[in-house]
Amino acid sequence: MPLSPLARFTRRVPEVLAFAIATLAPLPLLVLGAFFGGTWAWGALALITLVTFALDELAALPTPDAPEGRAFPAADTLSVALALAHFAALALVVFALSGGTGLGIASSVAVYLGFGLFFGQVSNANAHELIHRADRRLFWLGMWVYISLAFGHHTSAHRLVHHRFAATDDDPGSAALGEGFWAFAPRAWKGGFVAGYEMEEGLRARSIGSARRNPYPLYLGGAGVVAVAVTLAFGWRGLLAWLALAAYAQLQLLLSDYVQHYGLRRRTGPDGRPEPIGPAHSWDAPHPASSLWMLNAPRHSDHHAHPARPYPALQLGTLGVDRPILPHSLPAMAALALLPPLWRRVMDHRVRALQQA
Repeated sequence: MPLSPLARFTRRVPEVLAFAIATLAPLPLLVLGAFFGGTWAWGALALITLVTFALDELAALPTPDAPEGRAFPAADTLSVALALAHFAALALVVFALSGGTGLGIASSVAVYLGFGLFFGQVSNANAHELIHRADRRLFWLGMWVYISLAFGHHTSAHRLVHHRFAATDDDPGSAALGEGFWAFAPRAWKGGFVAGYEMEEGLRARSIGSARRNPYPLYLGGAGVVAVAVTLAFGWRGLLAWLALAAYAQLQLLLSDYVQHYGLRRRTGPDGRPEPIGPAHSWDAPHPASSLWMLNAPRHSDHHAHPARPYPALQLGTLGVDRPILPHSLPAMAALALLPPLWRRVMDHRVRALQQA
């Protein structure tokens, strides 16, 4: 099959540059939209949603896997740049939505949705990358991206709970077959918060004599500091805007967890322990445009197999042979999950077919 124009382009462009283009391209439009609204704001939203979806659907093949063992020193540089851009963008959009740039109602809606999608799909994916880095400076940067979205506890819940228990009933972030998203979301949020705290407390208790502390006071105190700073700088309207943006970003992260493990379960062995997690326990999405936009987050099964592997090196393997594949891109399936009857109509028979196989 001949390669699509997008696949040919990403073969020619160095991998990290392709991620940089995909993630940073909407930012100028978002910034112009925050100041001037109108066409700029709606254009940014269209680029993030409609254009990305169209490129995903038209592309014949995903971007190729990187050679095993290849290093990507520029990947962390891009992650740092995206994190700094996140903080600047968050301050700008709160200023705009609090009335600082005189946006009308329609433009405010477009700006809110556009920046919210950037935070939910790029900032979340980037913070997720950073909290898996051994360099503590990068780890803390990712943690503060989550804290700025009032979701700091995900730093602990994801690494200590989700990676250990994914695709089992012990993981709050793994949805059961037939569970609708709106039932899953509050359960996963609360369950992740509590389970992450308990895991951190267990680690602290076993580290007597060391300097290890439970980071939850930092997660909560940091979010409180952000809330106070936003209120002092932009008033109560700024606080409401920040809370709405944080809720939107959190919703998208929960949607990602919901979609990527829906209905998949690891078998329990004779010793009562779940089998090792493998490609069969995550839904992958090969669609190239959204994969670049989300720093390869849709290549989820390989991330579980190699949590420290940098995003440009994540592998898809042989499609349809060794792992479940979503019928559409991850953002498109996340949007479908907002409508549980349609979601179950599309996904439940696929899950049952995997169970029978």
